[in-house]
Amino acid sequence: MAGVPEAATGHAEAHAHHPPYLQHHFVSAEQQFDAAKLGMWLFLVTEILMFSGMFVAYAVYRVWHPEVFQAASKLLDWRLGGLNTIVLLTSSFTVALAVHYAQLGDKKRLVQNLWLTIALAGVFMVVKYFEYSEKFHHHIFPGGNYAYEGLQLPYVGQFFSIYFVMTGIHGLHVLVGMGVLTWVALKAQRGVFSSEYYTPVEISALYWHLVDIIWIFLFPLLYLIH
Repeated sequence: MAGVPEAATGHAEAHAHHPPYLQHHFVSAEQQFDAAKLGMWLFLVTEILMFSGMFVAYAVYRVWHPEVFQAASKLLDWRLGGLNTIVLLTSSFTVALAVHYAQLGDKKRLVQNLWLTIALAGVFMVVKYFEYSEKFHHHIFPGGNYAYEGLQLPYVGQFFSIYFVMTGIHGLHVLVGMGVLTWVALKAQRGVFSSEYYTPVEISALYWHLVDIIWIFLFPLLYLIH
């Protein structure tokens, strides 16, 4: 084109072929996806390290006081814990389906599975609310505030300190996951994602899988002590 510098023309052509979801500092959608996924994996490693410290504390106290942990575990309702395990495993399946349908560009099923995952997370939190309420009603509190007369043993309070800290922090992660998945679902409803761009869907699914995996460890360690 006469009168237009060659560099400017090349820049305009590159901009015309630049997808709206591709950030300017990435050269391709593949590079952007890989960077986002690597960043999420690094974040998940820090989360695993945080929970690892709690698992170490659990292991130490259980080795020191195995009979106390066994007796205190009987105060937890394994049926509610088992129900929540099934709920979270199902939510892992639905969020995996959401990623699958995002890859296929199926907006309807993507949105359906995202909202179903959020609903299952809500069921988990409702069950946990009733579980906590029952403990508080019987004065089962962590540490020195433990006052349940049905089981009076030294270090029972320490068991419930570990229980409330580990399940409480996990519950906080569930709430964060619900918030992230809600944000993704709203964007999905607006048609932001396609078979070419679904990075937030997969990244949020990775986070949710971690939440599920942590609970799979917490359930037997806290509820099924023999």
